[in-house]
Amino acid sequence: MSSSSERLAKPEAETGDVRGRMARLVPVLTGVTALVCLLGWLQKRPCASAGFDFIETTTNACYTDVYPLYYVRGLNDGLIAYFDSFPGTDIRFVEYPVLSGGLMQLVAWIVAPFDDDGRGMAFYNVTVLLLAVLAIVTVLATAYAAGRRSLRAGLMVALSPALLLSAYINWDLLAVGLSALAVAAWSKRRPALAGVLLGLAVAAKFYPLLFLGPLVLLCVRAGQWRAMGRMLAGTAVSWLAVNLPVMLFAWDGWLQFYTFSQDRGIDWGSIWFFLRDQGMPGLDDTSRLNLLGTGTCLVLCAGIAVLALAAPRRPRLPQLMFLVLVAFMLPNKVWSPQYVLWLLPLAVLARPKLPAFVAWQIGEIAYFFGIWWFLLSVSAQTPGQDLSGTLSAVASLDAPEGGIGQDVYNIALLARFVTVLALAALIVWEVLRPSSDAVRSDGADDPAGGLLDGADDVVSLGRWRAARRTARGAGAAAVP
Repeated sequence: MSSSSERLAKPEAETGDVRGRMARLVPVLTGVTALVCLLGWLQKRPCASAGFDFIETTTNACYTDVYPLYYVRGLNDGLIAYFDSFPGTDIRFVEYPVLSGGLMQLVAWIVAPFDDDGRGMAFYNVTVLLLAVLAIVTVLATAYAAGRRSLRAGLMVALSPALLLSAYINWDLLAVGLSALAVAAWSKRRPALAGVLLGLAVAAKFYPLLFLGPLVLLCVRAGQWRAMGRMLAGTAVSWLAVNLPVMLFAWDGWLQFYTFSQDRGIDWGSIWFFLRDQGMPGLDDTSRLNLLGTGTCLVLCAGIAVLALAAPRRPRLPQLMFLVLVAFMLPNKVWSPQYVLWLLPLAVLARPKLPAFVAWQIGEIAYFFGIWWFLLSVSAQTPGQDLSGTLSAVASLDAPEGGIGQDVYNIALLARFVTVLALAALIVWEVLRPSSDAVRSDGADDPAGGLLDGADDVVSLGRWRAARRTARGAGAAAVP
């Protein structure tokens, strides 16, 4: 058999193996994820039983946006997302991309028959059910894209503390699930479908737009021009199909997400929040803040682009997707607790090793409780506990009385920042030293790469340098 025939036969055989393995794993992964989602729902029960009173939600670390925004955004009054405005100053329409707002609106219509007293909790519980389904989709899609490590990848996502604690804070799992499906479709060598799913993910949340960069760079390096074109076309078509009707008939409502994102200042969780507390000047100037955040992100992304084209072996798709998302999040002016869900499937696919993953999850747990207990002290206008008092309360399995102080919150913030940065640094190291990559250690190339998996390099800085050296050598030899 020729080498080209071998390359064609190998993906087909591996696809069959993955399908057979997934058929056996679907019940296991579905059951485990459903159990974790149930535990996540139970974790929110103390707050639900108290009507999501703010003091209760911060004390018990069970806050969610879902219940209060049902009322604050006028959905309980029958207002239509994007088309109807509500009283406000900076925010007068639903401030989420169209597909997320559409999910909110759909659930509002579903619970409309409930009485006034029960509609809010019905809205929350129906949303939780849909988000749990999306969590299962995310786990199964991630497992499918992981190739031979399907069980390990699926369980790492399903059993993560991040999923249990953060699944129901907001509607992020819609974009996370669609992004995971897009990666799974790409791994199945269906670039047009992957593009359609990615476009829908962008219509639900902005961050999946960043994944176009790694896809384009890796397609260029492998010479997969047709696949790249089909993926980009699918992305554009599906995004326009969802957004265009709202853009045409509710322009002000559609624009709310973009103006709000541009105009908002430093929020909890951002590294700029820490730097401002340390005395860095000028961070209350939104224009300067936008310039610093966007500029830093662009510099980091430029470095990732060089890495994609200069690495000794073409990086795996999840590696670059994780890195570009970290490049966006680290200098962002907003880093909400549930954003950990964005990184979760990609972290598992990019680096399926437990030690650094567990350290990162510990950092996320520290931040999850830190943010709520800090908000408790802010809302109660108390100084909050110091580190000793906080550790003493945690050791007693209790919340710190009066919350935590700014210094303790900064420790929690940095714990998350440093562990994410460390995970990204390890992935960069494995891109530069492919022999240390756990996925490639057993002979695999890029299970999630689809048409990139096993493809030859066509464009790379290494090939360009080699060609230049050959040309110089030929020129020198020609000199008499």
